[in-house]
Amino acid sequence: MAKERLTGATLDALYQVIDSRRGGDPTTSYSAKLFSRGPAKVAQKVGEEATEAVIAGISGSNKELAEESADLLYHLLALWAARGLEPEAVWQALAARRGTSGLAEKMGRARKK
Repeated sequence: MAKERLTGATLDALYQVIDSRRGGDPTTSYSAKLFSRGPAKVAQKVGEEATEAVIAGISGSNKELAEESADLLYHLLALWAARGLEPEAVWQALAARRGTSGLAEKMGRARKK
């Protein structure tokens, strides 16, 4: 059987599943449990998962990095859902940066502050 190639559509689909859990039963859904604790708790989990991904990126295997990255992406999508931010807004922000040097983009943000 051929291995399915996963794309950005995978993140869109996962976001829809996560978002559908808002208001769900926290005893049967991890996403519903996260939402019941509020956006600040979801944001805290993003930070924890980011730290774990950094550690895996420095001293873990690629398998560990992949697993921690999946956890980080899940929690980031949960944060977007908790705040009512649709993935399309993020995709548009990324698209707007296309063709712009990362250094130039960062300098532009610094000037706006």
